[in-house]
Amino acid sequence: MDISYPSQSEAFRQRICEFLKSNLPQDWSGTGALEKSTVVEFTERWRKTLYENNLLALSWPREYGGGGLSPLEQVVLAEEFMRAGVPLGGSNDQFGIQMVGNTLIEWGTEEQKRYFLPRILSGEDRWCQGYSEPNAGSDLANVGTKAVLDGDTWVLNGQKIWTSGGQLANWIFVLVRTNPLEEKHKGLSFLLVPMNQPGVEVRPIQMMSGDSEFNEVFFTNAVTDRENIIGAPGDGWAVAMTLLGYERGESAATLPIRFRMELDRLLELAKESGAGKDALIRQRLAWCYSKVEIMRYLGLRTLTGFLGGKSPGPESSISKLYWSEYHKVVTELAIDILGAKALAPTGRAPSSAFRTDDPGAPNSSMSWVMTFLNSRAGTIYAGTSQIQKNILAEKVLGLPREPSIVLGESRR
Repeated sequence: MDISYPSQSEAFRQRICEFLKSNLPQDWSGTGALEKSTVVEFTERWRKTLYENNLLALSWPREYGGGGLSPLEQVVLAEEFMRAGVPLGGSNDQFGIQMVGNTLIEWGTEEQKRYFLPRILSGEDRWCQGYSEPNAGSDLANVGTKAVLDGDTWVLNGQKIWTSGGQLANWIFVLVRTNPLEEKHKGLSFLLVPMNQPGVEVRPIQMMSGDSEFNEVFFTNAVTDRENIIGAPGDGWAVAMTLLGYERGESAATLPIRFRMELDRLLELAKESGAGKDALIRQRLAWCYSKVEIMRYLGLRTLTGFLGGKSPGPESSISKLYWSEYHKVVTELAIDILGAKALAPTGRAPSSAFRTDDPGAPNSSMSWVMTFLNSRAGTIYAGTSQIQKNILAEKVLGLPREPSIVLGESRR
């Protein structure tokens, strides 16, 4: 099997290397070498540089401001950026570019694309996701936030929870119930809602790591224009599944790069601490290496589908299930390697709660402990492991659905 990149991708790699050389200081060693308080400021400047050089949405069509390139170039970009220790974009770009942006390209009207896509790229609009609710987490089709059409305006009432980056966003895409008479999936719609209005309240949630990257969002007669619906009323479930496919699928080819760099840090930690002399520790490290390599091949398989013009489908759940369960194991190993140092961690904490510390940072016990604390959440956000297994069983393998209990009766 030949997994080498074609010549045009390697030419693009050279272009990216030249870009990094021209736009970073000679002594640059990664954002981890910066004071933590300055990482946000650097990221904002860096994102502006990426925007000015058309490097934010490589696979979007050129007519909407994208690079018009293939997803393979996105992987090359990720490889070189992660080696250099620089971010791929801003804090909310995963929601804006990868998720709602790609979904708009597939589902949106021409007017919606022309209006929203340039604003996403420029950073004028920063997005977050309004899916989960206190009574509808894994059972997403059971959301209760309501939207009623009043003339030319949708009026929203309800609550969303676990809204990542909600405190930084000025727009939110929301899965709402617009027809309470229809069955769960059929009565849903997908709305784009401005957050800078009196009817939207954002309350940060403090995690056990001390960060507050999750939020609650409350809608009290919040409004959005009638045309800010993606698809038709009742299409919300299909649109939401398309978006989740992009969330899980596009990351499949780039996340393994990050996890390999994280594992390299762990190998260094094992060597420095002397834990690598333990045969059992070496065996567990070898297991992690094999899993990261398998993850890379899974990502390349997903990438093959993108290159063939295929939109992400239920098979994208394979990658989500795989990396999130892996990350629990590798961070547990990190805690075992640290030993007693994990009880009183010191050093620089990660700049984000969702990953280990940035390249260039000291290999501190604090970075590993904070990553360990958050790794459990990875099996919940973007779809729990249990739900991913159900999706794969039913949608990919064609197995029968599990029986559900409704009013005391078993129903299939």
